[in-house]
Amino acid sequence: MKSSIAGRPAFAHIEIELDPGESIIAEPDAMAHMDPGLRLSTGLNGGFFPGLARKFLGGESLFINTYTNPDNEPQSITLTQNCPGDMVEIELASGQELSLSGGSYIASTPSVQIGTRWAGIGSMIAGEGLFKLKVTGPGKVWIGAYGGIIPVRIEGEQIIDSGHLVAWEPQMKLKTQLSGGLISSMTSGEGLVTRVEGNGTVYLQSRSLDSFAGWVNSRL
Repeated sequence: MKSSIAGRPAFAHIEIELDPGESIIAEPDAMAHMDPGLRLSTGLNGGFFPGLARKFLGGESLFINTYTNPDNEPQSITLTQNCPGDMVEIELASGQELSLSGGSYIASTPSVQIGTRWAGIGSMIAGEGLFKLKVTGPGKVWIGAYGGIIPVRIEGEQIIDSGHLVAWEPQMKLKTQLSGGLISSMTSGEGLVTRVEGNGTVYLQSRSLDSFAGWVNSRL
């Protein structure tokens, strides 16, 4: 399998070449175009009940698409996301996990397991849901975001606007809190933020869809 990401950072898309017998798993609306030799199959995302959990608790699609190359020659596919922004490819070692915000998962190799994990009451209060999507290696996973994707190495603590958080390593502890005092939190425009504690890497998006939606609505 060969892969590359073009059009970064504003209009990123993934270009993948599958050798004979290879497959790629992707979100239902991710395919932009593909060679006619590829075979598409659609199924529940990990089974009926796990699929329901990922749909209603993890913010992802109920179904998932698998693209397989049954041909004797390499076949290509291009994957996109539904908002303008960046994409990154992350290589996961065996047993290595990564937690994802809803909507950030684009694709993965078949060896990657997709599941959900408890996010906590604070996440629900922040509008992020009670559960988060998690991916477990070995294999490659591709994630997307609105705007550029910024990897940040944290050693200790960091305050992050919840609307900018895309992915994080599972050993990181996330706590939702007010950005300041009650009055300043209400008047500053920040409201609730996420305190991230621990040693590890988080991935941030440089733009917030909620902020953009508010900006558009204010002009309608």
